[in-house]
Amino acid sequence: MIVQFNRFLVLAFILMPHIGFGQGYTNWITGDTADVQPDTLLPGIVLAGGGGDNDMAMQWMLSRAGGGDVVVIRASGSDGYNPYFYSELNVTVNSVETFRFESSAASTDPYVINRIRGAECLFIAGGDQYDYYTFWKDTPIEEAINYLIREKGITVGGTSAGMAVLAQCYYTPSGSSLDAEEALGNPYHPDYDILGCNDFLDVPYTQYLVTDTHYEQRERPGRHVGMLARIAQEYDTRSFGIAANEYTAVAIDEAGIARAFGEYPEYEEDYVFFLQANCQEEFLPEAMEAGTPLTWDRGHSAVKVYAVPARTTGEGAFDLNDWQTGSGGEWQNWYVQDGELMRAFDTGPDCAAVLNTTAEPLPASQLVIFPNPATERLFLKWAGDGRMEGLELRNAYGQVLRSETGPVRELSLEGLAGGVYFLEVKIAGRILVKKFVKG
Repeated sequence: MIVQFNRFLVLAFILMPHIGFGQGYTNWITGDTADVQPDTLLPGIVLAGGGGDNDMAMQWMLSRAGGGDVVVIRASGSDGYNPYFYSELNVTVNSVETFRFESSAASTDPYVINRIRGAECLFIAGGDQYDYYTFWKDTPIEEAINYLIREKGITVGGTSAGMAVLAQCYYTPSGSSLDAEEALGNPYHPDYDILGCNDFLDVPYTQYLVTDTHYEQRERPGRHVGMLARIAQEYDTRSFGIAANEYTAVAIDEAGIARAFGEYPEYEEDYVFFLQANCQEEFLPEAMEAGTPLTWDRGHSAVKVYAVPARTTGEGAFDLNDWQTGSGGEWQNWYVQDGELMRAFDTGPDCAAVLNTTAEPLPASQLVIFPNPATERLFLKWAGDGRMEGLELRNAYGQVLRSETGPVRELSLEGLAGGVYFLEVKIAGRILVKKFVKG
C-alpha cells in the first residue's frame, strides 16, 4: 500500500501544473520536466481560425512531435492549453509548458529561449498580434521560432493572433483593427499599419502571403483582399493569402499540401480559403490611391480563390507548390469595384483567364435589385436589351441555395439567415453578379 501511495504521489506531481515567475513572464508546466529528444519529428504548420480549437487539427499537430515537449507562447490568458494538449486529445506528449509574455524582457531570458528552442512542438495562442510583434520581432525569440521552423524541423501552430503572424507577410495593427469598409474604401487607411513582409517569421510556402482569421464571422474577406492589393502594389508581385473561419484550421505538411479541418457539413460555415492575385500580365489594382475606393477588377478575375469545406478527415486539400491543384473545393473569382467586394463562382483554376474576355462586360447599373438590405423579398429590374435567362442565389461560401430559370422579377428570401448573399444573374449568355444583405 505504501508503494502504491508513493506511486500516486509521483503521478500527481507529474500531472500537476507548475507555476513559475520570471523576469517579464509567467510559466506553467504540466508533465515531465525532464527534456526528451525524440528520434522522429515531422515539420509542418497549423493555421487555426480562432473562436475555438479544432481537435482534429490539434491532434495532427501533436502527433508530429514524436512524444516530445510542447511549448505554448502567448501574451495574455493562462494555462488552458496545458491540460488540453497533455491529456484531453489522447496524443502522448512528454510535457506542455506555457509562457505568458508580459514584457519584452522575457524575449532575452535564457530560460525562455532555451525552452522554446528545445520544443518538439510550438503553439502560438490567440490574443493581440501587436504584442507578438513588439515582444518578439528582432529578438532571440524570433530567432528561436525560425530555428524551430527552418532548422530543427518541427510543427508550429497558431490560432487567431498566432495564425496572424505565421506567414512571411503579416498584419499587426498597433491600434484599431482594419475592417472591410476601411480597407476597400481607402487602400491607405491609417488602420493598415503594421503590414509588413519578409522580415519577421520565416514560414515555408508563405512568400508574399498574409493570413486572416475569424473570417466570415467578422466579415474580413474585404480587408484580406485589401491587404493582398497593398502587398501586390508595394512589392510589385503577385500576393497570396490563407484564411480560416472560426473552429477550422489549415494543416500544412512537409510537402506543402494544405488540408482543411473542420466539421462541415454539420456546420456549413466551416470553410478555409486560399487566395492569390491573378497571374495575368497586368495584375495590379486599376485604382489604388489614398482616400479613393479601391478598384481591383481585372476582368472580374483580380483574385483567384479556392474555397474548401473543412471536414473532420481533412480530406479537402490544396497544393501550395503550384497554387493550382486542389481537391474537395470550388474555384471562385473575387474582385473589387469602386470599394465593393464581389464574388463569382465555379470559375475554374486558370488564373490567366478572365470572365469577360469574349464580350463587353454587362453594364451592372442596368440591373437594379431592391430593397438592399432586404428582409422577406427581393425585387429585380433589368433595363437592358438582353433577355434574363435565370439566376442562382448563393451564400458567402458559394453554395447554391436557389436556382430559377427565365426572367425573374421577384425572389422570396424565406428561410434565409441574415448575412451576405450573391445573385448570379444570366443575361444574354453572360453572368452579372449582384451582392445583397439579408437583414
